[in-house]
Amino acid sequence: MIQLKRNVLAMALASIGVCAYGMVQAAPTPLPQNASDTAAATAGSAQDSQQTGAKTSARETKKEEEAKAKQLGVVAVTGFVSSITNSTAIQRYSSEIVEAVSAEQIGKLPGISIADTLGRMPGLAVQTLNGRPQVVSIHGFGPDFSTALVNGNEQVSTGNSRGVQYDQYPASWFNSVVVYLTPKASLMGQGLAGTVDLRTIQPLDEPHRIAAFTAGYTWNSQSTLSPGFSNQGYSVNGIWADQFFNNTFGVALGVDLMKSPTQIEHQQPWGYPNVSNGGPVVVGGDKNYGYSDLLGRTGLLGTLQWRPSKNFTSTLTTTYDDFREDQQAKGIEFPLFWSAAHLQPGYTVNNGFVTSGTYNNVKAVVRNDYNSNYARVYNIDWNNKYRINEDWSADVDANYSRANRRSFLMESYSGTGYTPANGATDTIGFTELGSGLLYFNPTLNYASNQFVLTDPQGWGAGANPSIVQAGFINAPRTTDYIADLRAGLKRDFESGPFSSVQFGIDRKTRNKTYNIEQDFLTLPNGSQTFATVPIGAQTAPIPAAALVNGGSCDPLAFMGVGPQVCYNPLYLLNNGYYTVFPTSLSSIASPPNWKVHEIDTTPYVQFNLDTHIGPIPLTGNFGLQVAHTNQMSAGSRATAASAAAGSNPVMVPVNGSTSYTRYLPSMNLIFGLTDNTDLRVSAARVMARARMDQMNASFGASGNITHLQSTNPNTSYFSAGGGNPKLLPTMADDYNISLEHYFEGNQGYIAASAYFLKLHDYINPNAAFLYNFAALVPEYLTPAQQTQLGTTYGIVSGPVNNGSGNVKGAQATASVPLKLLTPVLNDFGVILSADYTKSSLVYAGNTTPITVPGLSKWVTQETVYFQHGGLQARVSRSYRSSFLGEVSGISATRILQTIQGGSSYDAQVSYAFNSGRFKGMTLILQGSNLTNKRFVTYQNGDPRQVLIWENYGRSYEALVSYKFQ
Repeated sequence: MIQLKRNVLAMALASIGVCAYGMVQAAPTPLPQNASDTAAATAGSAQDSQQTGAKTSARETKKEEEAKAKQLGVVAVTGFVSSITNSTAIQRYSSEIVEAVSAEQIGKLPGISIADTLGRMPGLAVQTLNGRPQVVSIHGFGPDFSTALVNGNEQVSTGNSRGVQYDQYPASWFNSVVVYLTPKASLMGQGLAGTVDLRTIQPLDEPHRIAAFTAGYTWNSQSTLSPGFSNQGYSVNGIWADQFFNNTFGVALGVDLMKSPTQIEHQQPWGYPNVSNGGPVVVGGDKNYGYSDLLGRTGLLGTLQWRPSKNFTSTLTTTYDDFREDQQAKGIEFPLFWSAAHLQPGYTVNNGFVTSGTYNNVKAVVRNDYNSNYARVYNIDWNNKYRINEDWSADVDANYSRANRRSFLMESYSGTGYTPANGATDTIGFTELGSGLLYFNPTLNYASNQFVLTDPQGWGAGANPSIVQAGFINAPRTTDYIADLRAGLKRDFESGPFSSVQFGIDRKTRNKTYNIEQDFLTLPNGSQTFATVPIGAQTAPIPAAALVNGGSCDPLAFMGVGPQVCYNPLYLLNNGYYTVFPTSLSSIASPPNWKVHEIDTTPYVQFNLDTHIGPIPLTGNFGLQVAHTNQMSAGSRATAASAAAGSNPVMVPVNGSTSYTRYLPSMNLIFGLTDNTDLRVSAARVMARARMDQMNASFGASGNITHLQSTNPNTSYFSAGGGNPKLLPTMADDYNISLEHYFEGNQGYIAASAYFLKLHDYINPNAAFLYNFAALVPEYLTPAQQTQLGTTYGIVSGPVNNGSGNVKGAQATASVPLKLLTPVLNDFGVILSADYTKSSLVYAGNTTPITVPGLSKWVTQETVYFQHGGLQARVSRSYRSSFLGEVSGISATRILQTIQGGSSYDAQVSYAFNSGRFKGMTLILQGSNLTNKRFVTYQNGDPRQVLIWENYGRSYEALVSYKFQ
């Protein structure tokens, strides 16, 4: 497999070499734009041939290039080719190493969300959630190591850390996306691995009025798995921009409406215990669902732009996103080896793994769950640019970004009786298929009327007080806001090595809170109260009014399980069939509620280069950011007296804080080797602030009376587990080099690059640090015990900055219109990229290196496209190798698992009417996940030990788009 992936990179590099040779042979002489250009070109040609005299200054060349770039919106090419041309121009004229994508026309970036677009860019990979791309990995780093900007301003997150969920942003909002792979001093909110800048339309920068509308019908190849949901949806978006008052006032308005269905076949084994000491491993239990998921989104965009003179521009941009996801989850949980069930003799073993067998005495838990996620994201930005005089200009920007998210995760259980000792049990055969799916052969009828509301496994018996747990609710809430004020000045120079110098200051405040409410669901019993143990009735019939689809459905047919009883759990909750019993710390070691407050002050200075080294033009920039942060975290802990009291301990507040200053130099140098070939060299110090959930000040403390007199903090009386409010950012020294050749007219390019990041202060999430528990002494110890206490210090198990290592890699990219190779392929083109990354990370006290979480060793992208007249088509393949990624854990937590790699394919075909009565109309048909790639995670480096197996099916969309002329 490794050799195969190496061959992919070798083929990409070979393709670049062949294409480069063909371009050099076939590239036409550049056509001058006007008479002065002709004269300059003629003079330059004569001087080059004699290798004497001075070349056109780099500054003049850059100004000409920038002027050409601004005219790209009115070039003759259209469709997918225009997107390539515009994207190539953005990349070529950037002073940093970037990847870029531009809309074919306003409001037409490909994909349902901007995550779809990012997933097709070289060097980037996406991770799916519920069948949709959501978070982005850049050069192998996970989402916590990159940041997202909208028009240059950092964005909030709807999750419990900093990583942005890109599926919350409609693709139709954005005119272009630029991913900075190297930073610059004037770029605020930059990430360690990269910075994604999403850019909306600016109405006064458009040459004419814009009005575009798109409507689409979506469907999924899989049938509806849970009753009441559809496998069909729609999307509608429109954007309008115009200029008024002699082109001094511009307005842009956008709307995006969407209902996107997903059908998910889900299997989640509990784990794999040994059958006997040293014996083969076998599945210990299995939780299975048929999910019917519906994502609804309403997005609004508004921009007002005022330019009363060429010296002043004021732009107010607002975005609003209303995001709701509803999910019906019907299925069955089979407790197997880790239960009262028995593995029968005669099972089949293959290389230490039980591939098939039979369990008897299986007491299954029938699940009728409901999940919802609701989020609102606001963004308001006011930017003002003022040209003071010929030499000086100013830029002042005020931005406010806010996200509110509420989730409601409801579990509802039914079975044949209370606890495994009551009611019918099952005998189940199982076989693991080659795809990793466990296929079951049960004998019990799970749709029969013997099923009742109950606690089939007696899970509530372990609570304090004991409870009949007929269901459970997790309801996490997140609020995140960023208030940012930035002011900068720029001094332009007419001559000298610097074209300008920029300096300024950025002041940012960020607040993020996370809270979760947890409740047991019990069954009402008139003879019992909350003082009765166990709390709640043992069983209750399922009311007829709650039954759906005639009382049965078949969500697990994909794994061999027949129909099951199906009902609406919300009906039970809303009509008094459940009693809510609040709890906390259920399946959570330390209190989960927290608040993090940050104040970041960042002055910066940046020198922009425009000079020569001998005959070679040199442009770029170098500068410095000084990032100073004050961070505070508030959490809680359970009091000593209530920690063992049961489900609702008394909480007291805990706070922690720290501050730090980091100096972040950066340098980007561009050597113009030829008119169309650049060598880019970059060096920078970059950082990624700590995950906000890891900065949680909460902890769960305990005391060991046998260690009361110990003076060694490592074995002392006190210990705890929790977060670390004193976490510092992960730092890296980042080095990049890129050789790029561009084809005439920015039709495409070829590039080869390499990068190396030296990591230090990397956060080890499973470490420990010293803590003074003096404040807890009176609470935990009697006066007599206090006199015997050896030390108030102890160890908190939590995250620490004690990791170091490196990430290194190489990337090759070729965007080639094949007409430059041969006229036979005039209408065809390819976009190829391959990114190979290696990492080595070690933690203090453990010299065994590990891989950086989120890193895929191989990421490749291939697109073949065709465009002739109004007809265009493309087919794309994305591949990433296996990696360590985040998935949902118990009680709405996030955990790391190895995610199986693989390829996914998508395609699009469209026809644009360029004349006649339908001029301006485009018909589009597109499909994603065309080979039905499954989402699979596994453990212990063994793909047979599957932890999550999900099948999403293929998604299709038919659209009609109209651009008013």
